[in-house]
Amino acid sequence: MTARQREDFAEGASAADVMKSLAIARRDPLYASLAHMRNARSLARMNHASTCIRALSAAEKSFSRAAETARPEWISFYDQSEVYGLGASVWFTLGDYDRAEAFFHKTLGSIRPEMIRNRALYTTHLALSQARQGELELACSTGLKAYKMLPKGSGSKRTTDMLGKVRRALQESGSRAPEVTDWIERSHQWI
Repeated sequence: MTARQREDFAEGASAADVMKSLAIARRDPLYASLAHMRNARSLARMNHASTCIRALSAAEKSFSRAAETARPEWISFYDQSEVYGLGASVWFTLGDYDRAEAFFHKTLGSIRPEMIRNRALYTTHLALSQARQGELELACSTGLKAYKMLPKGSGSKRTTDMLGKVRRALQESGSRAPEVTDWIERSHQWI
């Protein structure tokens, strides 16, 4: 994870390979799925599309084989909605915004109700996918929904940063549609 945060994606892919070789990943498909998913995300950032897609497929297959069993709390985040969401981010990174949008919808349809900040974050990712496809008015509506989901004072920097990316995509579009220019202007109050 820290390799990805440092944007050292080759090291991130190597770390994921090590994770796949651990005994826990060989015994439990859930851990194997997480390792494959981390590998896919690093490979996507390195623009290795074919190996990335194979890693993503391996992550999905491993996840589907994982049985419900007692596991440490730290891995409880990695549920079906997270698999969809991380898969969506892979497709987005590869530039397949239509497929990313479909996966973000799956994510939002399966996310646990108490995961409000994650719901807001994935909704902003959905808005950016829509903007990248030229669905600007829809991206504005989705982005506003994401902002309204955030609890006041939540301090969700990832979500506000992503809303900033949505605003930049809308600005770069050059659209003069009233919905777009209004959203850009209003967004300065909360981003």
